[in-house]
Amino acid sequence: MAEIEVAPAQREKWSQQVTQTSNALDLEPGVFALADPRRIARSLKRSAEQSRRRKTDPFRSAMSMLNFYINRAGRKLPAAQRARLEAAKNELRALFGRPPHAAPGRVSGKRG
Repeated sequence: MAEIEVAPAQREKWSQQVTQTSNALDLEPGVFALADPRRIARSLKRSAEQSRRRKTDPFRSAMSMLNFYINRAGRKLPAAQRARLEAAKNELRALFGRPPHAAPGRVSGKRG
């Protein structure tokens, strides 16, 4: 079976299309560019709670969208913005009453 050739411009835009038309959330424009991690988390929470198209609970939908954005940006994401978005994850956990995530490099659980 022959592979369909996709123009580079189309390949580069698919994640933008997913972010804009996802069945998970209707996002506030520019949410990932906000300077305050708490504002990012509140916006994602609000979007997740208002969405009737999501396939899972609001926390998972919001966290999935945040992770999707971070992962798609990859190495192009400036360190300061990555730190802000990682902080937004912890804010999101707090807003939903979830325990904070362990610090990077630390393993939680029993030692044996």
